[in-house]
Amino acid sequence: MTEADERDVPGRTAESAPVPAPRAADPAPRAAQPRRRARIVLAEVSRSGSRADRTRSELAQQTRVGEALVRGLVRAQLALALRLSLLVLVGLGGLPWLFAIAPALGRTTVLGVNLPWLLLGVAAFPFLIAVGWAYVRLAERNEQDFTDLVQRPER
Repeated sequence: MTEADERDVPGRTAESAPVPAPRAADPAPRAAQPRRRARIVLAEVSRSGSRADRTRSELAQQTRVGEALVRGLVRAQLALALRLSLLVLVGLGGLPWLFAIAPALGRTTVLGVNLPWLLLGVAAFPFLIAVGWAYVRLAERNEQDFTDLVQRPER
């Protein structure tokens, strides 16, 4: 029976297991060779990688900090989209309410065309193009702010 088999025998306690013999002492002590001391300074270690490198690695490795940064960008983009959607909803959706509240305004003609047709059929398109242009411009600014935050050098 091997030593491992003896230890695994049921009913046998750990105290009764054979103890390995102690190792023999080293015949030649190394007292003649002094050990070199290694100096470890945490401040030097932390200076080796910049804050931007750490942030980029946290984004790439999808750590909690990286997830929080990306979540902040997504929230900023969502808030922008909701604000501009509300603007379109009030701007275009409010026109029928305006014409219902002020029927005289709904009967007004400009260049031979009723004002409601002119506003909803013609002026709505430049309005939507302007809102789309503003959205792209502001979304790119959010992304640039995020990029600047990630690549900002350590202060």
